[in-house]
Amino acid sequence: MSLSRLFSSRRSKLLTAAAVPFAALIALTTVSAPASAAAGCSVAYSAPSQWSGGFTAAVTVTNLGDAVDGWTLTWSYTSGQQVKEAWNAQVSQSGAQVTARNVSYNASIPTGGKVEFGFNGSANGTDNPSPTSFTLNGTTCTGGVGPTPTTTTTTTTTTPQPGGSLPSSFRWSSSGALISPKPDSTHANVAVKDPSVVYHNGKYHVFASTYTTGYNLMYTSFSDWSQASAAPHYYLDRSGVGAGYRAAPQVFYFAPQRLWYLIYQTGSNASYSTTTDIADPASWSTPRNFYANGMPQIIKDNIGNGYWVDFWMICDSARCHLFSSDDNGHLYRSETTLANFPNGFTNTVIALQDSNRNRLFEASNVYKIAGKNQYFLVHEAIGTDGRRYFRSWTSSSIAGSWTALADTESNPFARANNVTFPSGQWTRDISHGEVVRTNVDQTMEISPCGLSYLYQGLDPNASGDYNRLPWRLGLLTQTNSTC
Repeated sequence: MSLSRLFSSRRSKLLTAAAVPFAALIALTTVSAPASAAAGCSVAYSAPSQWSGGFTAAVTVTNLGDAVDGWTLTWSYTSGQQVKEAWNAQVSQSGAQVTARNVSYNASIPTGGKVEFGFNGSANGTDNPSPTSFTLNGTTCTGGVGPTPTTTTTTTTTTPQPGGSLPSSFRWSSSGALISPKPDSTHANVAVKDPSVVYHNGKYHVFASTYTTGYNLMYTSFSDWSQASAAPHYYLDRSGVGAGYRAAPQVFYFAPQRLWYLIYQTGSNASYSTTTDIADPASWSTPRNFYANGMPQIIKDNIGNGYWVDFWMICDSARCHLFSSDDNGHLYRSETTLANFPNGFTNTVIALQDSNRNRLFEASNVYKIAGKNQYFLVHEAIGTDGRRYFRSWTSSSIAGSWTALADTESNPFARANNVTFPSGQWTRDISHGEVVRTNVDQTMEISPCGLSYLYQGLDPNASGDYNRLPWRLGLLTQTNSTC
């Protein structure tokens, strides 16, 4: 039967049911670093969220000199501020001096590259001036490149972009089916689908939907994709996530709270569970809802005979944005402040729409491109042949507006016609998935270089009830990287 049908169980129809931001861009010059390296850096420091007695800070370091492998950034506070929880860096403080060091996944900063981290801090009331000087690996950041021992370099205030960018068209090579159902006595699963993946502490951690007589979630982990098919599955109905309808997960680390979040749909709301240890699947908490009053009115007004599905979270330095789709040509976005997350999601708007519902169906991903002021959106569509594929857009802001990048059947982000299958074409559908990110936190950052995309595929000859179709997970690897 055609995949363009409206779906049942996983697509369960819903019942129509004080911060003062400031920023300081520090531009100061460098002295020489290691013997043969030209050193240079600039730092952007901001406090996008402040309140009496506290603040959230965001720091962006741009490397203007030779590549850095391992970094330490130092600065001093002048009004007694104290650093508390940090993310994307190890931050310590002695008196007024603060020291931030790289973590395992962001030690390298190429020439023109950037690294971003943040932290919560305490302040004396509202007295919270920005630091005025930063030092990276012993070099004062002035916005320019300092001299090597043999060369004098003129200071410049231009910040180059890191190498590599998204292409205007994509080409991929696909693995075979890497992750298939592993039924047991209480989970007679026929499908594994809707994957979310992060790489953390030397392992890929994959969460996905499973289907038996209804939907729930599973977890698996492995060190290399070659191990994926043999890795055991843990069914999350055995954790605090519990039994009942749970589907379409997204996993990330919310650094301000030092908690992992697992987001999923529960049929009538966007829900989440948390843990401090992603490697312990039994530790996830019981579900809680994002929307206290259920489906926002703007979705009720536009959903028609569609379904409210596929929630996706991404945060910048000030706000968190929750996207969702309606199988009716609309992509929605709600927001709350970073400090208030996971509460307070309001201001729901239509972020993108298409009069042809199949061209903007479900399964959105939104990412930040590393080192660039650019966001990247992919969204699943149903093609004129009834097969699933992905379209893509870019924007300078999570809030849009979105500009088409590769968004047609002839020039898609990912579709059977721009994917090769060295081991044989096991699917003609490139469906619900996720880019393998370069970080694990709420910023959803990806490199534009050599993308990988974990997706669900399907035996082209399969037919029958949508929910019982034998979906499997495969991996796309980009073959036309610009880097």
